[in-house]
Amino acid sequence: MARMKEIATAAGTLACALGIGYVMQSSDAATARYGSDAAVKEQELRRLSNENAVLEVEDIVLTSAEFNAAPLEPTVELPDSAPVMLAAASADEPISRPVSAPIATETAASQTCDITANARPVAAAMVNLTLAAPCMPNERITVHHSGMIFTQTTSDTGALDITVPALAQDATFVIAFGNGEGAVADAKIDDLAEFDRVVLQWKGDTGFQMHAREFGSDYDGSGHVWAGKPRSVASAITGEGGFITVNGDLSAAEPLVAEVYTFPAAMENADARVALTVEAEVIQANCGQEIEAQSIELLGDATLRTRDLSVAVPDCDAVGSFLVLNNLLQDMKVAGH
Repeated sequence: MARMKEIATAAGTLACALGIGYVMQSSDAATARYGSDAAVKEQELRRLSNENAVLEVEDIVLTSAEFNAAPLEPTVELPDSAPVMLAAASADEPISRPVSAPIATETAASQTCDITANARPVAAAMVNLTLAAPCMPNERITVHHSGMIFTQTTSDTGALDITVPALAQDATFVIAFGNGEGAVADAKIDDLAEFDRVVLQWKGDTGFQMHAREFGSDYDGSGHVWAGKPRSVASAITGEGGFITVNGDLSAAEPLVAEVYTFPAAMENADARVALTVEAEVIQANCGQEIEAQSIELLGDATLRTRDLSVAVPDCDAVGSFLVLNNLLQDMKVAGH
């Protein structure tokens, strides 16, 4: 369904460093719309955070909109800061190799077990990330990679098997448990330059969403890609367009979530833009509060660009509306062959 807008009031002109376009959309129908070592990685995460000033968005334009989609309800928190003891494995070496000493943890029977991780490159610059931690069943873990952070939960046997977007050619993944133990895995991503990638990650019950509209598509059109219509890796490989992955276990306690949009850097006979927007639904959990998110962009030159965002959410009488930040993310320019 095409998006319908009608300006009702204007609360002023935005005055933020990056010129973010910020509107609020509201209607009765809106509620149905969306339904290698650890110390180095910790230092890089802190550096990325410190280098980017928080953007404060206050002024709002109120419009109306109608959509059809299912709700998305992620919740997250800031990254864990506990130090991590590590054992690591590379894609070419599936057996764990110690960084300093093998990790061991005591079971109820006073037995010990190793924690090992492996990263294996797969199609579309993705990585199959696996973890074996027999003494850590059903445990919350935090995955760190080039500034991207999200939480997962181990299985009943202490295992993890997920597919994660890579943000570096020499990719390192740090997996940390809440007690300070963990593992590191490395992979070489030979096809990274063939894809552009944008990350949106946040903390708390924020209602944030990332939307990509490819080749002039309207909302709910065939080129509208978001968490409610994510597509698959095959879309990027066959040339149909991009896809979104939602990284993080939404059922975990206090999870961190990272949405990642991936698009082929060059497409046959393509010469158009992909419009990217960040939106947040006004819900009971965030109304009247300030919510935060961070974007990470990997476009063309393999240089990561990060931006921090802070948004003042309207009071709870605006529940069901949507805040739309039009210019936080850089639109993608697709080059044809």
